[in-house]
Amino acid sequence: MKYIEFDESRPLDLILLGRVAIDFNPAWSDSVKEDFKPLKDVHYFEKFVGGSPASIAVGVTKHGLKSGFIGKVSDDQFGDFVTEYFDRRGIDTSHITRCTGGQKLGLTFTEMLSPKESSILMYRNDIADLQLSVDDIDEDYIASAKALLISGTSLAESPSREAAVKAAMLAEKVGTKLIFDIDYRAYNWKNADEISIYYSLIAGKADIIMGSREEFDLTEKLICEGMTDEESAEYWQKKNAKICVIKHGMQGSTAYACDGKKFSIRPFPVTARKGFGGGDGYGSGFLYGLFSGWDLQDCLEFGSAEASMMVRSNNCSDSLPDTEQVKAFISEEKKLYGEMVARV
Repeated sequence: MKYIEFDESRPLDLILLGRVAIDFNPAWSDSVKEDFKPLKDVHYFEKFVGGSPASIAVGVTKHGLKSGFIGKVSDDQFGDFVTEYFDRRGIDTSHITRCTGGQKLGLTFTEMLSPKESSILMYRNDIADLQLSVDDIDEDYIASAKALLISGTSLAESPSREAAVKAAMLAEKVGTKLIFDIDYRAYNWKNADEISIYYSLIAGKADIIMGSREEFDLTEKLICEGMTDEESAEYWQKKNAKICVIKHGMQGSTAYACDGKKFSIRPFPVTARKGFGGGDGYGSGFLYGLFSGWDLQDCLEFGSAEASMMVRSNNCSDSLPDTEQVKAFISEEKKLYGEMVARV
């Protein structure tokens, strides 16, 4: 059953709004291996485009969807790096604008001490992505897409939070489906009440909500604390949501549909290199399945497979797989572990 009906007459499949950053990851190649050591001891880094909505834009485009991005970047060579990277991958950059006040793109340095122990060092003072303003939000552009994805980090500060709220309101006005990727990051937020206020505002308008149990708890703090997954899904579906995807890390994830059905998946059993990047692959694969009209169980399987592939990689963007690579991965995993390897 198709729970989301997209307007197939629109030229863009998905517009993403929110954070784009620069990731510096310890070098990992045949000649240089800087992983599994403290960040202070790393000498060589590799540079990648990062930020969850930016990575998902790359991922869905690798699957053949037509995507665009609404965001703010620095007016310097790092800003050039982002826009040129997107341009090469066919992502529409017509609504990525430059900061005029000297604000810089966020820099993320990753530390990978072991496959199960990784962390990030963030530089986000006077950050570019949170300078997005209401003047950067164009109704006609939003109307040109089947769906708009808003990342939760865009709600952390003004003027970006007003821009995100305006985009959500316009999406409702013009009939563009709204996807809310809660994407909680502790930096920039001042207190838990603020998080709940703005997350719940967007969640209440969204057709699809994706997040971890912790992220749903943060969203619901001022509504009703301690809800179960089923109670959360029921609450948001009474608002507007057709699908709520709630993740529990290594315990798997479940998609709750508006007709009361639920579909669950477990992670594919792979050896990880890092503890991040899986969510970007998950979102890319799951959304590709939805746009392709697949059954929700197949969307979950594809997203879970792509997530497993990404935690084995050295980055969150360049290594995002294409459709045939994900299908080949699923096929190989099932040969090794059985047909129902990832399904609950």
